[in-house]
Amino acid sequence: MDDLTGFQRDLLYVIAGADQPSGQDVKDEIEQYYSSEINHGRLYPNLDTVVNKELVEKGQLDRRTNYYTITDEGEQAIEDRYEWESQYID
Repeated sequence: MDDLTGFQRDLLYVIAGADQPSGQDVKDEIEQYYSSEINHGRLYPNLDTVVNKELVEKGQLDRRTNYYTITDEGEQAIEDRYEWESQYID
């Protein structure tokens, strides 16, 4: 996870905490956290990055809508990050 941007890490956390969210679901959730609008040109390339790194899987709900799920590798990356952060934050 050390090669992800903070935004990509946040996407990973959002996907891990949801049940097969669509791209729009992820966008809505991340916009709440960031308190600003996230455009498609920022969201989808970053989603593609976490998919290409095999941290997230992308599936198809219908012809227009994809969903995202965390992979075992993604779960492990989150756990590893948590353990690393824990040594600095009590």
